[in-house]
Amino acid sequence: MRNLLYLTAALSVMGLAFWAYRENYRTQAAQDDLEDLQREIIVLREELGVLNAEWAYLNRPDRLRELVNLNFDRLALLPMQPEQMGALAQLPYPDPGLGGVGVPVDAIALSGAGQSEVSP
Repeated sequence: MRNLLYLTAALSVMGLAFWAYRENYRTQAAQDDLEDLQREIIVLREELGVLNAEWAYLNRPDRLRELVNLNFDRLALLPMQPEQMGALAQLPYPDPGLGGVGVPVDAIALSGAGQSEVSP
């Protein structure tokens, strides 16, 4: 009886040691993946900072003004004026007779595609 107890205890210790060994390596692999992701995040943030700086550099008002002046013949770009803005009353509203969103429309009947004509 004592030998069976020793054997069971030894097998339990060996099983737990094997489980701890595997969990240790899984944890190390997860930590390595985490470090790789953190490095990638750092690189992407640096790239984003460079892109934001480049965007700010390319959108400088004096540079854009020079580009407009160089390409005025082709583009005819002029500064915006307040008179160019519309009033809210000028916006077209949908016709109430057309129905609302979610009203089914028979597209085949509207296009006439359902009718077939045979010409001799």
